Amino acid sequence: MCSSGIGGGDVLDDVAALVAERNRIDARLARAVRAAEASSAAERDGLKSMASWLRGHCRLSGREASRLVGNGRALAHLPVLAEAHDAGLVTAAQVAVAAEVTTPDRLTAAAAQGVDLGEIDAVLTGVAIEQEHDALVMVVKRYCNALDPDGPEPDPTEGRRMSVVRHADGTVSFHLHLDAVGAERFSTAVEAHVQADRPAGDDRSRAQRLADGAVQLADTALATGATPRLRGVKPQVVVKVDAEDLATGRGSAQLGSGALVSAARARWLACDGAIARVVMGPDGVPLDVGRDHRLATRGIRTAAEVRDGGCVFTGCGAPTWWCDVHHLVHWLDGGPTSLENSALLCERHHAKVHHGFRVQRLADGRWHTWRPDGTEITIPAPLRAPPLVPA
Repeated sequence: MCSSGIGGGDVLDDVAALVAERNRIDARLARAVRAAEASSAAERDGLKSMASWLRGHCRLSGREASRLVGNGRALAHLPVLAEAHDAGLVTAAQVAVAAEVTTPDRLTAAAAQGVDLGEIDAVLTGVAIEQEHDALVMVVKRYCNALDPDGPEPDPTEGRRMSVVRHADGTVSFHLHLDAVGAERFSTAVEAHVQADRPAGDDRSRAQRLADGAVQLADTALATGATPRLRGVKPQVVVKVDAEDLATGRGSAQLGSGALVSAARARWLACDGAIARVVMGPDGVPLDVGRDHRLATRGIRTAAEVRDGGCVFTGCGAPTWWCDVHHLVHWLDGGPTSLENSALLCERHHAKVHHGFRVQRLADGRWHTWRPDGTEITIPAPLRAPPLVPA
């Protein structure tokens, strides 16, 4: 700590020193990621990109992984900014802002217009070092606008966004922001269900009626098959419930999202044809649904989705709707079409296991992955703070 100038003076000096140290580490990390990307190192672990490797193996968010990869690429085009980043004078967030000028289309436009990227590099570095973060954002935006003064054709969907917040009790809050046309379509569809369901004596608030209308809109789409088919299967609400609890109506059940509901609620849902009921055996594994088919039945796929939750290849986070049901022992080799002989794998990793990689579910219930050379792909242990030593 002392070698970094930390711990010997004012606490604010310590903070500044730590920020600079973090900047230097971020610079080294970005360069290392770029070197790994240039050498296709992620392929060794069966992944096609460094962004996916960082998400699966280092537990980075998708946003942070993409930013780190983008920073490594940008620093290769902006050597002056890279030097300042190495020196701890520029943050990773500032590099991410400057990276906007190094996208392939903007580099092409700059070359066509005779722009000296070296001068732009120097200007951006000066602003990053001497001014606040927002000043760099404005400078980069002006530069990008100057490269394309007419700008792209306006896209009314560009501002659409929806955030989903799941609460501990299983309830969900949505925040939806739509353009004028999208909002008109959505509100018209919901309002149709609101106005069609106005029983006598209805004392629901307007907000409650709108929420009920939105749920009914989803129910109607699922029941009529109006939603896109995913991997050949219509989307369904999944309820996982123990056989005994389903029979008695006592206990609890689990929705596909992980939220818990009562077993009585599960019994009610099981009467709906749009609900996939997965009954769990006493060992906690979905009951097998048969071994007589070459292709996985809908029941086997649903049970595999409940058990696996997504692609089982180590380091992959692909969701269930990206995945195929893979025979661990090929049916041509006598492998049965059963839950026990099935694994969910995304398209890329399904191909990998047919070209030397191997996945297996061991007795502990966890999936393991081995490379063609027999070595296992592992995820680093979670980082933990060192134990406190009594003074």
